[in-house]
Amino acid sequence: MPALICGSLAFDTITTFPGRFADQIMAEQVHILNVSFLVPTLRREFGGCAGNIAYTLQLLGGEPVVMAALGNDGADYLARLKKWGVDASLVRNDTSTYTAQAIIITDRDNNQITAFHPGAMQNAHLMPVPARGQRSDLAVGIIAPDGREAMWQHASQMHEAGIPFVFDPGQGLPMFDGTELQRFVDLATWVAVNDYEGRMLCERTGKTLEGLSRSHLKGVVVTLGAQGCDVWVQGQRTHVPGMVAEEVLDPTGCGDAFRGGLLYGLERGWTLARSVALGNRLGALKIACRGGQNHRLDEVVLAELED
Repeated sequence: MPALICGSLAFDTITTFPGRFADQIMAEQVHILNVSFLVPTLRREFGGCAGNIAYTLQLLGGEPVVMAALGNDGADYLARLKKWGVDASLVRNDTSTYTAQAIIITDRDNNQITAFHPGAMQNAHLMPVPARGQRSDLAVGIIAPDGREAMWQHASQMHEAGIPFVFDPGQGLPMFDGTELQRFVDLATWVAVNDYEGRMLCERTGKTLEGLSRSHLKGVVVTLGAQGCDVWVQGQRTHVPGMVAEEVLDPTGCGDAFRGGLLYGLERGWTLARSVALGNRLGALKIACRGGQNHRLDEVVLAELED
């Protein structure tokens, strides 16, 4: 059954700095920071959390329904989604501005510095989640990073529509205070964060990961990069080991690939641990490819889907 993906559609300009940011930035001089990085490679990719998650989910054979906003330069992106067979009926076309743009610099240690122009994403809230009864086929959803108002409204609307969803605030988490974050948690069915975001979520809500999981939530997922994930269910932590990547080329979109696998499993009623294990495998596949929408499934993933 279809999965509703609320998040951003963006164009990513991806560059690589062959050195280390740490060697170029003097901590004691950040108050007068003025640095320039020579980036000999540059690519422009289709990206954004919603687009990247949808790419992986449709690759697995899922049915992504994308809810996002494109600007007046987004015709190629919309055509791309439709070519995949993605349901783009909830994609808003905002002709008054550009599609969101991310400019990403990655250093040799896979640290990243990103500048992000939200563009049409700021008006994503103007497209509402289908109300209860308008669409009964949506099995699961995700609130991924998006415009602040879109994340806030879509979470409430998804809950009111009776769609179980993953709250995945990502880089949007700092936009919300503790009371607001607790409201998201109260509405969600699952929470997914990386380890840094998990610490910030706990700090702002005054809860521990164990405490957050001892609630109505069916699980809290904390991604740990190459080390895998911790899955918290009713106060119990289970560690799901990571997968070794064949090559480490580009971390852009790895978290989104993971979430595509997570949604695929949840949509099919898999256990949270099994869904997370699939997500780990997809994150390892993605990091070996450049861009967020160029990876392919390997035999291990295909075998997992057949079981």
